[in-house]
Amino acid sequence: KPAVPPSKRAHTGRVAVKESNQRWCSDGFEFRCDNGEKLRVTFALDCCDREALHWAVTTGGFNSETVQDVMLGAVERRFGNELPASPVEWLTDNGSCYRANETRQFARMLGLEPKNTAMRSPESNG
Repeated sequence: KPAVPPSKRAHTGRVAVKESNQRWCSDGFEFRCDNGEKLRVTFALDCCDREALHWAVTTGGFNSETVQDVMLGAVERRFGNELPASPVEWLTDNGSCYRANETRQFARMLGLEPKNTAMRSPESNG
């Protein structure tokens, strides 16, 4: 199997920002429990202070509904019942659960501005 070529768009920028609530990043990972069951975790971090704002765990797949739950939980944690005064960048990879139209629309409703990293550049995702 040939190696995946490195991204043509090299990561030269910084994911970290100087103030909280400017950029949040989200991603997911999975691990196998002792009983063989897979758990999938979706999370959101602030790119300034690296605080885990919200997370969700499921035995199902990574999906748009889970991402939206994490978005809402993160906004509620930082802003309570209010929306951000200015949009917060929502930086993610190009997974289908993040690119889904309903996810992107929901993000904008919450005051988040969806941004995706370059393909095959995981170092760009916080």
